[in-house]
Amino acid sequence: MDYKYGLLTDAVDEVEDYKSKSVLGDGWLSLLTTVEDSRGLCQPCGPWNLGSLRKVKVFSFLFCLVATFLIMASYVLTRDQKGLLLTPSPYHFRVMSQSSNLSSGRDYAGVKEVVRNIVAKVEFHQRKVPDLMELREREPLIFSAIPRKFLPYLKNPCWYEEYTGNSSVDPYGQNLYALYSKRFQIVYDHLRSAFHEHLHHEAGRLYRLRCLPYFYIIGQPKCGTTDLYDRLRLHPQVQFTTMKEPHWWTRKRFGIIRLSEGFHNPYPLKDYLDLFDQAAYQIQDLLGSSSRRNTKTDLIIGEASASTMWDNNAWVYFYDNGTGMEPPCLVQDFIHAVQPDAKFIVMLRDPVERLYSDYLYFGMANKTVEDFHERVSESLQLFEVCLAERSVRSCVYNTTLNNAMPVRLQVGLYAVYLLDWLSVFGRDQILVLRLEDHAASRKHTMHKVFDFLQLGPLTQQKEADITKSPASNTRRPANRNLGPMLPVTREILQSFYGPFNQRLAQVLGDPAFLWTQS
Repeated sequence: MDYKYGLLTDAVDEVEDYKSKSVLGDGWLSLLTTVEDSRGLCQPCGPWNLGSLRKVKVFSFLFCLVATFLIMASYVLTRDQKGLLLTPSPYHFRVMSQSSNLSSGRDYAGVKEVVRNIVAKVEFHQRKVPDLMELREREPLIFSAIPRKFLPYLKNPCWYEEYTGNSSVDPYGQNLYALYSKRFQIVYDHLRSAFHEHLHHEAGRLYRLRCLPYFYIIGQPKCGTTDLYDRLRLHPQVQFTTMKEPHWWTRKRFGIIRLSEGFHNPYPLKDYLDLFDQAAYQIQDLLGSSSRRNTKTDLIIGEASASTMWDNNAWVYFYDNGTGMEPPCLVQDFIHAVQPDAKFIVMLRDPVERLYSDYLYFGMANKTVEDFHERVSESLQLFEVCLAERSVRSCVYNTTLNNAMPVRLQVGLYAVYLLDWLSVFGRDQILVLRLEDHAASRKHTMHKVFDFLQLGPLTQQKEADITKSPASNTRRPANRNLGPMLPVTREILQSFYGPFNQRLAQVLGDPAFLWTQS
């Protein structure tokens, strides 16, 4: 696939294609272009005759239609100029809906009816897993760079890659992570200085040690992944990438740097692998130069991107198979193809609280509990309209819907994502934790993680350093002052997430994931 030239098309063709084959369908176009009479934007006034009234109505309708078209075209033109505009967070894009005054009019019964309609249509079906041949055709560069087998004397998946570069050339000079992450320039300066001394010489050739993560922390956002990362990296047998949340599998390899800026040049696989070089150097230092094949090194590398479990929003632009209904392949398919033995850690929390925390963290200024309720109501209505035409899974992975909803309802539908991960990985390869349990006993949670990763014992002092340090990335004081969400909002969201929590608890065999006591 030619990422640079094969992605973007002519703006006019894009608008026509959006009309004729909308990702969401005809029902969505009618919903997104509805102009409410209550807003008074197109209403005539004054003592006019019937003919004038009709003319004004026709003119107003045409004006609103043209305005809507121009807005849609502006997004397409933006894509043509600097890549498709992807919403930076769902809180920056508001959608006109047919019933957007439900919450402002305190018509809570209407919102509850929407939730009942959604719950009545919730069902789970098994996805079709793509075969290896299809994956290789879609991403040949990944499979050509990563070998099928790794070094057997290392616990972490690593291999030697022949280095043919010039000794005078900066090996990290073109790394896009280094270019866009100035905070890590010091790290890259260290890697540059240590690069050549860590090249392995064999049979007159130079090789560099390349590694992938032994485990991934894959989600979810606002569920305690940062705290887990901060504690786990204190373990002497664990190293992480040079930066937290590289988001390569879900975003960077498609050229998504910041969601507000659309598509840029995609980050090549070698730039992602460079993030593991610091850990690879340590592995080499532990091995030594003479007895490397006779020593078992248990140092492992982790990668923590909270988007890995759920974010497949780029599929419709890269992997669309013509149906536009569901993604033919997901992030986990590619990871499994190159790392079938990888391990994954998932931290979850009550999805109702997760959504509110998400709103407080990413939302713009002037946040209120009433505004949160309004956004929840709008998002539920959009989800209901999608379900009128599509399955739950199709709506969960619908990029247009995900960008349109004012709050990220879909991120809390844990069961859908977990079932898809279990379609390719074994249950014993995925450790699922609850933030509530972690907050109650960090020591118990971390011991679960240590056992899962098969890490060695710790001294009492090191264990205390890991388990007793203050929590990371907690709610800001200004957000805490806002107080809890409205009781009616909580009730609505609990009803919405209820069937998904039930399925999750069933899959995991643990009723704690019902969150009935939250």
